[in-house]
Amino acid sequence: MQPVAISGILSPWEPGVFSLIIFSILVLAFIGSQLFIASWLGEKKPHPEKLRPYESGIIPTGTARLRYPVPFYLVAIFFLLFDVEGAFIFAWAIASEELGWAGWLQMSFFIVLLLLGLFYIWQKGGLEWGPTSRKD
Repeated sequence: MQPVAISGILSPWEPGVFSLIIFSILVLAFIGSQLFIASWLGEKKPHPEKLRPYESGIIPTGTARLRYPVPFYLVAIFFLLFDVEGAFIFAWAIASEELGWAGWLQMSFFIVLLLLGLFYIWQKGGLEWGPTSRKD
């Protein structure tokens, strides 16, 4: 006797996809029922204290619109730039043998270009935190 070959994505005998679909439907139905029951049975007592924003136990005072200094944003952008550079360099280091000299030259060009950008920003005073008396 030969086993019956049932092929198909939604076959109950094919592990994986069918069981994943059934499990996902059951989980979504469970979550939906719990949210519905909680909103239906839950007590609703509106109060001004509940509507106030909660900031780690500190009562908010004043306006939420704070002006951050420009160097704060510059440091954030520099961090993102060099973080992405690090990701590219690590990926290149893993594949450096397969890439050969062409990959090495491309990565060298990439690093030199970023260093030129860093020196330009340094020269223009983009890394200075304090007030400057430059004359441009």
